[in-house]
Amino acid sequence: MPSVFLQGRPVDSYPPLAPEARRGSVRRITEVGEEVLHKPCRDVTEFGPDLAALIDDMFLTMYVADGAGLAANQVGVGLRLFVYDCPDDDGVRHVGHIVNPVLEQLDPAGRRLLDESEGCLSVPGATMAVPRPDLAVVRGLDKDGEPVVIEGTGYFARCLAHETDHVNGHVYLDRLSKRERKDALRQVADRREEVFARRAAKTAALSG
Repeated sequence: MPSVFLQGRPVDSYPPLAPEARRGSVRRITEVGEEVLHKPCRDVTEFGPDLAALIDDMFLTMYVADGAGLAANQVGVGLRLFVYDCPDDDGVRHVGHIVNPVLEQLDPAGRRLLDESEGCLSVPGATMAVPRPDLAVVRGLDKDGEPVVIEGTGYFARCLAHETDHVNGHVYLDRLSKRERKDALRQVADRREEVFARRAAKTAALSG
């Protein structure tokens, strides 16, 4: 079994940070409550250097924040696009980006729901249990407009569902009860500064 899948295809090896990150600049990560996170994103219609540059920035920003995935509206850009560098439950690493992603509706009868903890770079410092199916299939395009299909299980399936939620204008807090949501926001209040200090230190280390 290959240990890395790039854009859904097996590769022999891959560097610890995707090469895009070396070309990117760190962008500010939007936080829950900001309008761009709470409304559906627009389809990407222009494929070219601007889109490629945005993807580069998103990869670096994701790594600086120790994330497994990052959607464009998390850097303030309301476009349907996300990047990811995420392991599945078998330890296989998945790296890539997907433009105009659509999460396939799979037969719920055949899917287990995994109720495991989930965090979000736009909800800094909070983790909560969120039920997600153990398999996700996302269809979309790559940065050149070529069709891609990405399939994930376990933790990577959670990542794909979470990021597709983002481009549809939802954060994982929307899937929680009122009480759980309150608990998550309390965690943010307690840990936000610590999270930002860690990101600042990592930005300095990666830029050095």
